[in-house]
Amino acid sequence: MVFFTCSACGESLKKAQVEKHLLKCRACQVLSCIDCSKDFWGDDYKNHNKCISEDQKYGGKDFQAKANKGDVKQQQWIQRIQQAMEQPGVEPSVWKVLQMVSTHNNVPRKKAKFENWMKNCLKICTPCLLEKVWEICSAAADSNSNQTNHQMNGAETNGNKRDERKNKKKKRKTSDEQNGENTDEKQTRKKRKREEKEQNADEKSNKKQKKRKQDAFDESLNPEGEEPEKQESESSSTGKFNWKGTIKAVLRDAPEDGLAVKKLRKKVLAAYYSFTGDSNFRSEEELLSLFNRKINSNPKFKILKDRVRLVK
Repeated sequence: MVFFTCSACGESLKKAQVEKHLLKCRACQVLSCIDCSKDFWGDDYKNHNKCISEDQKYGGKDFQAKANKGDVKQQQWIQRIQQAMEQPGVEPSVWKVLQMVSTHNNVPRKKAKFENWMKNCLKICTPCLLEKVWEICSAAADSNSNQTNHQMNGAETNGNKRDERKNKKKKRKTSDEQNGENTDEKQTRKKRKREEKEQNADEKSNKKQKKRKQDAFDESLNPEGEEPEKQESESSSTGKFNWKGTIKAVLRDAPEDGLAVKKLRKKVLAAYYSFTGDSNFRSEEELLSLFNRKINSNPKFKILKDRVRLVK
């Protein structure tokens, strides 16, 4: 509600009371708004339908007022009445009533309440005039409402399209991220499989090399598991260690019940290392395997429990 102060007598007036007050107070030339302190000359006050609230007045320069739905609808209704006044072909009597209505900010928006308000506030009781005024106001309201709805529908459609585009972008982004994760997982699995294959291939290659060495070593033995006589002979030309002769020599010096396998192996291998020196290219496993074949395959060596003796 807008309140004014008379510059002549200082009386506070509602907007609806100003016209009557001007008839009584002839010295009144300026009306000041109580809320915004703005001065209005002549009939300028009629266009001042809404003023700032106390929160706006004392809230500071950064204050942002919250829109009141009721006030917004009321202002839209008054604007429609003012627009109806500008339509061509409006009767003078109707135009005068519309001008009186537009100066108020509490005009009802329903037909029954609107007519009662005009009868009580504006003292207009002619049914025909009331009907004409309402028809013009409601027609302007309907046309404005259709335009507003069309704008809202258009805005809603545009908003829906924007939402659809955003959703599509989000879906594509999510899909790309998932595909990226799946691709990384696939690459990791492929790399792991490739490493396992390489490791298995290396193990197979090592096994094959060991097998070839063992086969080559086995081929160098005769059917009884002994090296050929050329390899057993302690010859300076061949340079081969005489396993059979060395084992016989150690057992000849042993007691009648023989010698322990470990002790015999220790003495024979010591003789072998002494004979070969730095030219030994056989591993310890190969030497142990060869020693076991020598004592197990030769009938002149008899093994009883853990001892070996020479058969005479």
